[in-house]
Amino acid sequence: MSFTLPALPYAYDALEPVIDTATMHLHYDKHHQGYCNNFNAAIEGTDLADKSLEEIFANISTQSGAVRNNGGGYYNHIVYWNSMSPNGGGEPKGELAEAINSAFGSLDAFKKEFADAAATRFGSGWAWLIVKDGKLAVTSTANQDNPLMDIADVKGTPILALDVWEHAYYLNYNNRRPEYIENWWKVVNWDYVAEQFAKA
Repeated sequence: MSFTLPALPYAYDALEPVIDTATMHLHYDKHHQGYCNNFNAAIEGTDLADKSLEEIFANISTQSGAVRNNGGGYYNHIVYWNSMSPNGGGEPKGELAEAINSAFGSLDAFKKEFADAAATRFGSGWAWLIVKDGKLAVTSTANQDNPLMDIADVKGTPILALDVWEHAYYLNYNNRRPEYIENWWKVVNWDYVAEQFAKA
């Protein structure tokens, strides 16, 4: 079994002006495709070829850097693309909104904690909203690690992801990561986050 690159859930220019078309092409066509190709090459002919991503991540500490980095890059970007929508922004509703208020006190408090996790991640990495033991939590990971991996400081099921690698924003925002993070809320796909929350 090999992993395939899912199609983008919207057009390359759909997230303008928050994320520009050139960045989308570079990020999806080159970076995400590269992670997919290299992940498949790393697991081909091994016992990992028949395992799910969750099974691979649960024992990632026993795997090579190629499996860890490319498997993470493959999965993380799928969550990231789905975390955004041209019809995104606004506020979460229903059970997700209640869970955010319960865990963080308010939507604004959650956004601040999440934005801080993204802005203060040194170097390359990710900010995550996860479900941990039935409750919501914010965390961040370095490089292409994620909270499903056994090496993660905080483990849980990701339901929202923000990529803070420079390739995600540098063409448009240069070194202004906080501006990218602030604008990103305008395209957050709360419907997707709610769906993932209901499944977690």
